[in-house]
Parts: sequence; C-alpha cells; structure tokens
Amino acid sequence: MIRKFLILLLVINVTACAELQEVVSQLPQGGIGNTEIASGLRQALDFGIDKQVTKLTQTDGFYKNELVKILLPQELQKVDKALRDIGLSSLADEGLKVLNRAAEDAVKEATPIFIDAVKGITFADAKHILLGSDTAATQYLTSKTQTALYNKFNPVIKNSFSKVGADEIWSNLINRYNAIPFTSNVNPDLTDYVTDEALKGVFTMIGIEEKEIRTKISSRTTDLLRRVFALQDRS
Repeated sequence: MIRKFLILLLVINVTACAELQEVVSQLPQGGIGNTEIASGLRQALDFGIDKQVTKLTQTDGFYKNELVKILLPQELQKVDKALRDIGLSSLADEGLKVLNRAAEDAVKEATPIFIDAVKGITFADAKHILLGSDTAATQYLTSKTQTALYNKFNPVIKNSFSKVGADEIWSNLINRYNAIPFTSNVNPDLTDYVTDEALKGVFTMIGIEEKEIRTKISSRTTDLLRRVFALQDRS
C-alpha cells in the first residue's frame, strides 16, 4: 500500500514538473529581467504622455473631453445656479470654461515635469506590475509621484490662471454672487482644486495609452514594448 502511494506521489510530481516546464517554455525567451521590464513600463508611460497627455494641451483638450473635463467643485455649484437664475448664464459658462483653459495651458507648460517623473521612477518589482491590471504602471506612477508632481504643478496652474484670465473672471463671478441678497459669501481656492483635477486628467490619459499597449499588439510600436508585453500576454 505504501509502495503504491509513493508511486502515485512520483507520478503527480512528474506531471506537475512537466506542466511547469510547458508554462516556462511558452514564456518569451532572451533573458528578460526586472531592468528590461522596467524600461518597457517606462516607455509605455512615455507613450502615454506623448500620445495622450498632449491631447490635453490643445484648445478644449480638457473642456470637450468628458473623461477629464473639470467641473465645478460642490461649493461653486450653488454659485453657478444662482448666477444662471438671475440671467448670468454666459458668465457662468465662461467661468467653467476658463478653469479648463487654465488646465490645458498648464499641462502644456508642465509636460517636462511629467516626463521627468517617469524617468525617475523605479520599479521594485516590475514583473509584478507588468502582470497586473491594465493600468497598473499608471497607478504605480500615481502613487509614487502624485505629491511631488502636485508641488511642482501647482505654481504652473497658478501662472496659467493669470495667463488665460481665469483669476479675473472668477473674481468678477464671485463678487457678483456674493452681492446677491441672502447668499453666503464664498472664497474658494480654485488653484488647489484645478491642480488636483488636472493631475487626475493627466494620469487618466496616461492610463488610456497603457491599456492600449497592453491589449493591442499593434500599439506596441517598438521592439522593447513587443518583448516586454509579450510576457504579459503569455502569463
């Protein structure tokens, strides 16, 4: 009985080894290690900036893109409604538009900041991220760089507010609202808010390109991307 049991264990072990060998044989060859996988992930993120984030820098890049369009914060929704109720809809529309214009201008100025963030990121376990979700690298980039990017991006947003006239328009808009009888005065920090929303938009667009590269072989336009993401395909 013991002999039969040992023979059975041996058969199971041999079968498992054979299956493992089959899996290994299907993986891309050529010694792809953590360093090369990390390079492939960085290239995918770079492509996200080059192909997708640059769309945000165009006129209406934020404003007419429902994925990233910056809407009014909750505190200002009552401002928007009140102004429309007294016939100032065009002013309310302009207020929303210039928030998005400021983000479009700022992303254009700050693109090198995002490129540097990708270059400087280190992947402790690149293979784990490669075999993760469709936007795993973008999520990792977000978690590792968001605070530093915010600190660098915020003054760019502030400058863009002045450049596109958003600060003047919103000063006028808020003053009009505060002058309406029976309303509570508001004084929101729009620079902070737009910085957060613009960063979300940037990461959203980078994630779109990462997903394209992961799911469409035709989007892997370099040898590095083809080699690295082939490993994901066969996992």
